[in-house]
Amino acid sequence: MKNTILLSGAVASLLITAMTACNQPTLSPDTQILANQIGFYPNQEKVIFLDTALNASFSVFDQNGKIVLKGQTGQSKLSNSNRFRTPVDISELKVAGDYTLKIGGLDYKFSVKDDLLKDLAVASLKAFYYQRTGVAIDEPYAKEWSRPAGHLDDKVMIHPSAVSKGRKAGDIISSQFGWYDAGDYNKYIVNSAYTIGMILSTYEIIPDYFANQNVDIPESSNNIPDVLDEMMFNMKWMLTMQDPADGGVYHKLTTPSFEAFVMPSECKQQRYVVAKSSPASYDFAALMAMASRIYSNEELYGDFSKKALDAAKKAYAWAESNKGTFYFQFKMNEKFDPDVTTGAYDDINESDERFWAATELYLASGDENYRSDAVAIIPNCYKTSTWGNLASLGQWQWIRNAATGNEADKEIGEAQTKLLQQYADSLVDVALTTPFATPYGGSPMNFHWGCLSESCANPAIELSRLFYLTKEQKYLTAAIENMDYILGRNPLGFCYVTGFGVNSTKHPHHRLSEADGIEKPIPGFLAGGPNGGKQDGLDYKTDDPELCFLDDVNSYASNEIAINWNASLVSLTALIDYFSQSK
Repeated sequence: MKNTILLSGAVASLLITAMTACNQPTLSPDTQILANQIGFYPNQEKVIFLDTALNASFSVFDQNGKIVLKGQTGQSKLSNSNRFRTPVDISELKVAGDYTLKIGGLDYKFSVKDDLLKDLAVASLKAFYYQRTGVAIDEPYAKEWSRPAGHLDDKVMIHPSAVSKGRKAGDIISSQFGWYDAGDYNKYIVNSAYTIGMILSTYEIIPDYFANQNVDIPESSNNIPDVLDEMMFNMKWMLTMQDPADGGVYHKLTTPSFEAFVMPSECKQQRYVVAKSSPASYDFAALMAMASRIYSNEELYGDFSKKALDAAKKAYAWAESNKGTFYFQFKMNEKFDPDVTTGAYDDINESDERFWAATELYLASGDENYRSDAVAIIPNCYKTSTWGNLASLGQWQWIRNAATGNEADKEIGEAQTKLLQQYADSLVDVALTTPFATPYGGSPMNFHWGCLSESCANPAIELSRLFYLTKEQKYLTAAIENMDYILGRNPLGFCYVTGFGVNSTKHPHHRLSEADGIEKPIPGFLAGGPNGGKQDGLDYKTDDPELCFLDDVNSYASNEIAINWNASLVSLTALIDYFSQSK
């Protein structure tokens, strides 16, 4: 496989020349045209790929049949799956409109729009509304996807693993609101904190974009950006997950086992809060400190900022006193009943959570003790964040703080900016070598559980952040290339977002979409993506990692949805849409 991937340059040129010398430059009717299925921005890169080797000219026609662009195909390259991909660069087309590409006897229709990703930005955020628990999802906002309330969570039981002073096993507490985490119906602190932290960090970069966004949720008329209202719905639940006796935070609220594919109102299992953990407590502390800053001027939410900061300090103190209190589900099940077999979000390295928490508490409170904790463990390299490695959320805050902080803070921020730039430059360099000319997708290692979020969208978010700082076009271009991959510029010619594109996810591993009896899935959700691990045991008909995707409700390894993955989609879509529109 490695030798195949390296076949390029002079050898590939000879192969393509031989192929085109023996064959007329025409395409068979079943040749795939691989491109962003939503379209292109007027002032950004526009590249369409052919799923074959071809050396030919092309023409682009406007709606009146007039030729507006002519050109020649670019250099074909071999992909991981041993197929040639040929680029067709139409970036010189700068005027908004609807067009037709004619090449090799095939026609491909596409659009160029100034607000290209506006609808996707709204839909990806509104997806969180559909995930709300404990409230009815009403028809005026949800249309055909309305449903009655389920999982009120006003009678949640204390699991034996969560016993503490004043709370014994079997006691009942109320832990209402929040979002379903993924395709299942449980709620997890670790992933919730990461999800909201990602989205709020994007909000801080482009608050005006979100202020002008109407997501059409029940709170849309309250003069607060809808994104802040939606995040608050989950944070209200998160505050209930803190043990009032000591400040520690329960790892998750869950049923013992996953529910069947039924609607929430039909679920019958008892729900529990389970063991406290130091990663969950650090994550909670980081997010609540962050939110205390961002919501401080939102009078509608009253004293939330003070409550959030107080809660953050208590959670951090508990975690500091209980370092290494990791969530080991199998060990818990050996000791306590009932057994819990739902998502673990287990993490045995808490340094990244601690760094993010100390950073946010310092920025929110100004307390030098938190600063000392953060500086002592600040990373010396930059990697994009995932739910299990949140360091870059803290690093980004030091980078942002460089502009307003004291000289010592500025120095730290500038050092972290250099690390971010090194990381971003490596992504730009990779795009020069991959078959689809994207920073993502050049290695079989790119295709794993949740890859379209963790290895595709999240690196593109880092590229967008650096563009925000430097205004260097190469970083925004590389970010858009990864978005193009998600939306169709990929080996399967598949748009991995429900409700968008001409060939998109129809059957996600998502109980709400599967059990509602509606043919169309709820729109705006990002699928996990191709996964060479194939942990669900299904027959993918291939061992090529980049092709290991099934649009099948049973394919939880490739086709599940999750709030953290949608946080990536919300952030990347909003950043690209804001930075790409003509100013």
